[in-house]
This record gives sequence, C-alpha cells and structure tokens, in this order.
Amino acid sequence: MRSLLWRLILLSPLLLLVILFALSNTGLVRVGLWPTDLLIEAPLSLVILGAMGLAFLLGALTNWLAGLGPRLRARRAEREAGAMRRELATTQARMTSLPSATLLPPA
Repeated sequence: MRSLLWRLILLSPLLLLVILFALSNTGLVRVGLWPTDLLIEAPLSLVILGAMGLAFLLGALTNWLAGLGPRLRARRAEREAGAMRRELATTQARMTSLPSATLLPPA
C-alpha cells in the first residue's frame, strides 16, 4: 500500500502534464498511411500520444529481444548448476556409505 502511495505521488505531476497537453491540443489533424488511401481525422494530442505510446512499445520489444540471449544462457547455467549439485550430493552420499579405509604410508 505504501509503495502505491509513493507511485501516485511521483506520477501525479506527469499525469497532470499529459492532461494539460491533451486539453491544449484539441485541433483535428488528418493522418494518412502512405501506400494506402486510408485517412483518419483525430485530435492532435491523441495522434502525438499514440505515436509516443507506439514508440515506447517498440523500444520495450527491442529491449526484451536484446536480453533474450543472456536470459537463455542464465537459465541453461542454472540447470547445469542444479545437475552439478545433485551429482555432488550423490557422490557425497556414496562416500559416506563406504567403509573408512586407512591410508597406508608410502613404502
């Protein structure tokens, strides 16, 4: 609950700026997709915020894909470490079950 309160306190100025931006840019603009004849009329603020949101999502996807290799290597290393731990445990169990042998000094 406490972290939610801090998030609201920190994000409220940003939210206020977004609301003020949307209210001050209400003019309609026509947005077209070049290879087609598709034209959409939308408020300028909606077009800009939509473009920013799309850019954010593309950046997040790029970042996620860039970290995919290290995450896979870390997962593989964790699997190998678990296998080594299990092998060590079985070897230690086998060593304790063997009768203790006395070491003879070299002749």
